[in-house]
Amino acid sequence: MNDLSTLPTAISPAEKFREYLVTKGQRMTRERDIIVEEVFANHEHFEPDDLIERLGHRTDGRRVSRSTVYRTLTSMEECGLLRKVARPNGREVYEHDYGYPQHDHLICDTCGKLIEFQNESIGREIEEAAKQMGFLKSGHRLEVYGTCEDCRRPKQRRFRKLDMI
Repeated sequence: MNDLSTLPTAISPAEKFREYLVTKGQRMTRERDIIVEEVFANHEHFEPDDLIERLGHRTDGRRVSRSTVYRTLTSMEECGLLRKVARPNGREVYEHDYGYPQHDHLICDTCGKLIEFQNESIGREIEEAAKQMGFLKSGHRLEVYGTCEDCRRPKQRRFRKLDMI
């Protein structure tokens, strides 16, 4: 994954989530706060089970139930903090959508590797296509599937000692 620099935001992810929850008549619980903190501790794609495992290794004794993690991730996606990216194995991973620039993905069909990239010309082409069609664009998502460089390399044959005689 390429490192994308963060963008300045008016409020923190936790504050944005708190504001969203208020609109739903909910509150920011201790568990939700722990989840938001852990999700935004670093920028990486993750599956819910990855997050559950990381939360289980916390040494501060603060635990969060599996169901709370799943419900909170869904709410974080609804409020625009996270988005899902499809994987070739049919599973999806979450990534940050708040505080990170627009970017697209190259996804390896063989190993599932996600490569993030930014390309301004793609964005301009999408803008132009939308304009020509009279389409009011609210965003875009581009996921290109193929085979990464590592998976395209020929396999290294390991010679057995008897083959070298």
